[in-house]
Parts: sequence; structure tokens; C-alpha cells
Amino acid sequence: MAPSSERVVRIAVLGCGNVGAALVAILAERAEALAVQSGARLEVAGIAVHDVTRARDPHVPVELLTDDAAALVADPSVDVVVELVGGVTPADQWVRAALEAGKPVVTANKALLASPEGVALRSLAHRQGVDLLYEAAVAGAIPLIRALRESLTGERIHRVMGIVNGTTNFILTKMSEQGADYADVLAEAQSLGLAEKDPTADVEGYDAAAKAAILAGVAFGYDVAGSEVMREGITAVRAVDVEFAERLGYAVKLLAIVERIGDDALSVRVHPAMVPRSHPLAGVRDAFNAVFIEGEAAGELMLYGQGAGGLPTASAVVGDLIDAVRNRQAGTTAPTPERMPARLLPEDDLCAQYYVSVDVVDRSGVLAAVTKVFGDHDVSIRSMEQEGHAGDARLLFVTHVAREGDVRATLAALADLDAVEEIGGVMRIIGDGE
Repeated sequence: MAPSSERVVRIAVLGCGNVGAALVAILAERAEALAVQSGARLEVAGIAVHDVTRARDPHVPVELLTDDAAALVADPSVDVVVELVGGVTPADQWVRAALEAGKPVVTANKALLASPEGVALRSLAHRQGVDLLYEAAVAGAIPLIRALRESLTGERIHRVMGIVNGTTNFILTKMSEQGADYADVLAEAQSLGLAEKDPTADVEGYDAAAKAAILAGVAFGYDVAGSEVMREGITAVRAVDVEFAERLGYAVKLLAIVERIGDDALSVRVHPAMVPRSHPLAGVRDAFNAVFIEGEAAGELMLYGQGAGGLPTASAVVGDLIDAVRNRQAGTTAPTPERMPARLLPEDDLCAQYYVSVDVVDRSGVLAAVTKVFGDHDVSIRSMEQEGHAGDARLLFVTHVAREGDVRATLAALADLDAVEEIGGVMRIIGDGE
């Protein structure tokens, strides 16, 4: 039975790209079912866009379009604000205005949430006693934030590790399956609309770093900014590195990792990694996302699904909208525990196994000189392969567990050797020795 017509919640939608248009369509097509689920009729009060004259999806009512987002947020008839504009400014101003007016906010804006402004907005929402919900900001349709915030709230989580960027996972999947180079697969991803014309945010790891920062807060209770996340992208990954990983039984993935180190330190990082084929994350293909959670009592869990796209992301927004409406009617909010400043593990103290590729002149004594550099910096070699080609050689090393600082010192010393022509791929290895 649908709620009475007096129960109407009016929603301001800021932004009408793929996600915004999909959200408006869902709210219209599933109006009756959503009214039953939320306890109120959800009505779009207005849609703020940059250009009201631009052609829109046919599901978007043109009469609701406005180019004055601030006025829409301030409208006293608006009950809930959905922010889908992206970026930090001016989105932070509109979200702040909504929260100060006591209006719940649903957002998919990972860049904002991972910024210092995002930390301030979470504190403001807590003080105001209103919801700031952001399930759609990490891993699209996957109900990750809600699982961490509610279902696993009593769990002592040791590590959250996942594939949270579909573009890079598509690129690495194709490099593995086609044996293609990074540049060729990137061009394919762009032609399919899976990568932006400027792919920097994805391929350099900025997108995943923002999501890792958000996960640090939800899973571990620490405030971490995206700029504090150790970050490496996939632009230096070569076809030869992916092929060697395959030969050793690994898949190459861009991972976001947040984990406890000891009792009071946290490591938050994004980087390419070699993942054992036996690990569930190794089988995640194309543009899909998956997040692997390791808890003290719950053990190992994995959530998998569509991590991007208009409809999947809008689905997560709708879930948050229903929560916000229910909470508003009950006079409560979603759980928002106080967060602590994080003590982040210094990057040099990170410990892992490493894969290192070194191109050298193929002559007597070079191998001994190279391996001596590893030993001089306390980096123990687990295995080594040599490939010769046209008077040169490629040395492929896998180390035992080593300190990041020692590995960096090793790479710097190797680069100074006359016989070394290039330091090729360098990747951490997940699983073995951890």
C-alpha cells in the first residue's frame, strides 16, 4: 500500500550527466515502488545544470532544469539534495548550504569526500544531525559503504583491498588477454567510451586514491585525504611485465589497499600489483570492480559488481535516498562515529615482495654487479630470469619481502650503473610472504 499523498519528499538534483539522468529516470519509472520502500512519494523539485539549453535524455523534464544550483538548494520546499556535479568547488558550497539548512545530502562525489573540505562537511553533518550519504562514491552499485558502516560495524577489519577503477581494470585485462601494449589498449578504451579523452584521473590512480581515502574512514575510522594516499598509476606497466606475471601465475591489477600495520598505524595506497591467480581478485575482468575485506572474526569477504556507469551508480544513489528519507521521517541519521586523525605508515617502511625488470648490456660481470646492488641494500632475491636480445639482456627479478625504502635505494643505485640501460617494470606482489 502506497503512503498517503501528504507524504511527499522533494529532491533537488545537482548535475544531470549519465548518473543524474539515470537517477531521474529511475525515480519516475519506479515511483510507486520507491514510495512504498521509503514511506513517502519522492518528487524531483528541480535539476541544476550548467547549460539549460543543451539536449538532454528524454527522461529529463526540461521544465525542471535550472542553472542556479544555489537557489535550488536554498528553496525551502526542497527536503533532500542529491549532488552529482563532481569536483570540489563549487560542489562543497552547495553541500555545505544544504547541511546548514538541515537538509540531508546524497552524493557520488569522491573527490569532494576525499578532500579537506569533505572532512569538514562530514563534521558539519554530524553536528547538524543530518545525513551525508555517499554509497555511490566508491564502487558504483556495489553496496560497500553500507556493508562496512553497518553490517561490519562490530568487526575488527585488518585489510580492505580492491579493484575500484573500471577503466584501469579494462586496460589491464586487455593487456593480459591480447598481449597488447598500454597505449594501444588505452586508445581502445577511449573509443569504447570506457576512458575519458584525458584519462589522467583513472590511469594515474587519482580516482582510486580518493576511494581508498574514503574507505580508510568508513572501515577504520580514520580521516585520510586523497592527497595523503601513496599513489602509482598504470602508465609504466608494459606488455612484457604483464606477460612475465602471467608466466609466474599472477594477474596484474591496480589495487586500492587500506590495512592496519601493528596496533596504531594505517597504510593507505594505490598501485599496480601482481595478484596470485588463486586470489579472487585476479579473476575480476574488464570494467568490473571488486573489494576484498579481511576481518578478525568474519574472515574473508568479497563484494563484486558494476563499479561505474549511469544506471549502476544511480542505483546506489537511490538506495541512499531511501535511507535519507526513512531517517528524516524517523528523526534519526545513519551511523556517523567520530573519526580520528590517522597515523599513516611512512612509505619507506612498507614491506612487500617486488618484481623488478632491468635492461642491461649483455656482457661478462654485469649480472654479478646488478645482484650485488640488491645485496648491498638488504634486498634479497627470490628468483631471477634472464632474456637476451640483440646484444642486450633483460633481467627479471622477484624479491623476498623487503622494505620500500630499501627497494627505492636499490633502484637508484642500479640506475647509476653504466651497464644498466633502463629500469623497466617495478611492481609489488600481493599474497606470497604476507
